Amino acid sequence: MNEAESTAWKALEALPKRRLSELFADAGRVDALTAVLDLPGGPVRFDWSKTHLDAGLLSGFTALAEACDFDGRRAALFSGERINVTEDRAVQHTAQRGVGSEEAVDEAGALHARMRSLVEAIHGGLLGDVKHLIHIGIGGSALGPALAIDALTRDGAMCDVHVVSNIDGCALEAAFARCDPATTLVAVASKTFTTIETMTNAASALAWLGENGVADPYGRVIALTASPDKAVEWGVDETRVLPFSESVGGRYSLWSSIGFPVALALGWDEFASLLDGAAEMDRHFLTMDGAENLPLRAAFSDLMYTRLRGCQTRAVFAYDERLRLFPSYLQQLEMESNGKRVRADGSPVDGPTAPITWGGVGTDAQHAVFQLLHQGTVITPIDFIAAIQPGDALDPAHHRTLLTNCFAQGAALMAGRESDDPARAYPGDRPSATILCDEINAATLGALIAFHEHRTFAAGVLMGINSFDQFGVELGKEIARSIDAGGASFDASTTALLAAAGLG
Repeated sequence: MNEAESTAWKALEALPKRRLSELFADAGRVDALTAVLDLPGGPVRFDWSKTHLDAGLLSGFTALAEACDFDGRRAALFSGERINVTEDRAVQHTAQRGVGSEEAVDEAGALHARMRSLVEAIHGGLLGDVKHLIHIGIGGSALGPALAIDALTRDGAMCDVHVVSNIDGCALEAAFARCDPATTLVAVASKTFTTIETMTNAASALAWLGENGVADPYGRVIALTASPDKAVEWGVDETRVLPFSESVGGRYSLWSSIGFPVALALGWDEFASLLDGAAEMDRHFLTMDGAENLPLRAAFSDLMYTRLRGCQTRAVFAYDERLRLFPSYLQQLEMESNGKRVRADGSPVDGPTAPITWGGVGTDAQHAVFQLLHQGTVITPIDFIAAIQPGDALDPAHHRTLLTNCFAQGAALMAGRESDDPARAYPGDRPSATILCDEINAATLGALIAFHEHRTFAAGVLMGINSFDQFGVELGKEIARSIDAGGASFDASTTALLAAAGLG
């Protein structure tokens, strides 16, 4: 940490910690901490007034951003510099949406055209009768497609898509049970085309096709990869390989050919809308400065709670069934990106980094975990996400109850309630932010995901972290491979477990 950063942090730590009730004495607070972005999918309202951010903190974090050269790091991201220093790679997922270096944008456009041609050929019947797709991937190769398909196909889909990530065979068998082999394609999504969980599932899917009368199982496979040569070597026809760039990380890859199942399920125009919504958020993030930059403002809030108030978790509750997978998506995005203990230069981080991200869907979560949030001893900042327009055609009472519960929870967490009975007393002063969309559609979903991508990157910059590597996932995999290879020695507990399972 350089001297300017250290000075900025000391100034932030010296600021008074005020209660939300005190902050709301300012009649202009809601306007000052609320912003509405007009996005391709409709307006989205961001309200941080129920957080502990105030003018002093916003000013202090803006000074920290300047000390960390946030503007320079942001410019480096979009220009294609190799900001992933530990892997010596550029980070160019925004180019997939049309915002980035000219070369990267042109390359992404060409790869999208290739994917579009294949999607439209399938829809046109050129690959025969296709009714089902089993999409096999893991991590970012599965979470993004699963989220988008679950959120956007509630009114029907052009192709029935099943996303399988777990190596547990029960997951794959469940997909098999819902598909007719004669009308099923298999998408294999792996950046390296070596991921053991994905390739094991892919081999089993090919066996299932062959065992059920498909004469050429490999002819039913679409490969989504940054290693096209390995896909061809594995047996996929090169005309059915959809490449993407090495500079697109797995958890940022929905916008690339990893989005193939989304385009197949929704049609190309809807996939393009997903890209357009994300691109508009890219442009906002690229051009706005200081606290007017909403992903940066969100990062200010996140670091205020982890660094200045000692909060170890952050909860996300989507008051919309279509976004039920959003908290799971954010878990990987945030914890894999910023769950680090060293800075980009290899020096130790001198404070907390990513909180534990968790959450659920309203109103279910109110009857499960909100007891702790209201009266527990762990203070957890919360994001509520909701939409004004319902996703159903039932009695409007359904959606009215959903929204009133969402807004009531934020109000109750902040205000609390005194009582002579300690068991019925609510301390209040519990923070939340609200993201209120006009409606949930492809463009809005794209914007929401991009907002959180940039929020995560901004927090990483302010902590000096490289948000784009993930070496922490490798050690357990290496040990698993050594178990399979045999001959390795382990601690007594692991040895006993292996023996009990018949693996020793």
